[in-house]
Amino acid sequence: MSATPPDPDPYRTPGLERGGGVNPGDTPPDSAQTPAGPKDPPIPSRAIGPVVLVIIVVMTLLVVGFVVAEVLNWSTLF
Repeated sequence: MSATPPDPDPYRTPGLERGGGVNPGDTPPDSAQTPAGPKDPPIPSRAIGPVVLVIIVVMTLLVVGFVVAEVLNWSTLF
């Protein structure tokens, strides 16, 4: 099986002069186009990286620690 060429046959395309030129005022025929890259761009990952996860855990522990220390501090005043 052979594939057809991407460009139109100049002998069977109307409006082309001998040698492949076009008549004045005519538009040359379109050639087939191929995509420059993959069909669909890759979908970015939304996963949380290990460094970000460690930072979130440390910040959460700090906030909880400050809240607990403040509650204990208020409870000793009364």
